Amino acid sequence: MRVVFAGTPEFAVPCLAACRASGAEVVAVYTQPDRPAGRGRRLAPSPVKQAALEAGLPVEQPESLKSAEVQARLAAYAPDLMVVVAYGLILPRKVLAIPRLGCWNVHASLLPRWRGAAPIQRAILAGDAETGVDLMRMEAGLDTGPVLLEKRTPIRPDDTGGTLHDRLAALGAEALAEGLARTQAGEVLAAVPQPAEGVTYAHKLDKAEARLDFARPAIELERQVRAFDPWPVAEGEIAGEPLRIWAAQALDRPHAAAPGSVLAAGREGIELACGKGVLRVTVVQRAGGRRISAADYLNARPELRGAPR
Repeated sequence: MRVVFAGTPEFAVPCLAACRASGAEVVAVYTQPDRPAGRGRRLAPSPVKQAALEAGLPVEQPESLKSAEVQARLAAYAPDLMVVVAYGLILPRKVLAIPRLGCWNVHASLLPRWRGAAPIQRAILAGDAETGVDLMRMEAGLDTGPVLLEKRTPIRPDDTGGTLHDRLAALGAEALAEGLARTQAGEVLAAVPQPAEGVTYAHKLDKAEARLDFARPAIELERQVRAFDPWPVAEGEIAGEPLRIWAAQALDRPHAAAPGSVLAAGREGIELACGKGVLRVTVVQRAGGRRISAADYLNARPELRGAPR
């Protein structure tokens, strides 16, 4: 089976490996053009491009798939199947029609919940108890196609955007490997239409969302801290100093203090009043500094220990 793979970020790399290990022939890898990265803003290849080059696979990096020339080049690879994982470009109808078996997508949610760009972080922010990956047959709509396979996982109380990302990337590769194996064995996977009810959209993350509003309940702020690790990282002000907040825990504790007030500070962390409950901050980062424990931060701000402020 001839497969064209399309993906860009680290999340897609395990799925590319699954395609290569399946016995299918990966005839080309499509990924987004190199983008500026790092302090020097030099052009950098995507993680998928790096993996493809290391494997000796042909790489294509069109800015768009809309032109007839780009579509003709894709068709020339004569793919039986196109596998799309976090590619970042829209596939026009004409592209969807090129592979004999259509186009598959590995999506990091239990559809139809969290269609769109940031399903991992949105699931944590919403307090979902469970998520997973769906292997979906693509249609022209945004993540609207029927589901071929599904893998589920609980969202753990300590999951961050990073830990859940890694677990779902591995689950996605498992689902794709199973789908490829069954298809190459001659099975036609059952395509189950998505329910009409329960549709939600995972809008792209905005750095402005990282700001913590201590007037909100502590449990919501804890989810915000976890969801935005490793990007864009939650930000909040503690006793007048803006900090990046990498880890925090919600405490179901009543108080009468103004939101954002320091209620206590010590070895366990810095406890801040919220609209409901208390947020115990345990890992912070000062401007221009590195991540440190709240206890180490207090060594530089001993005035916060003890008395509320």
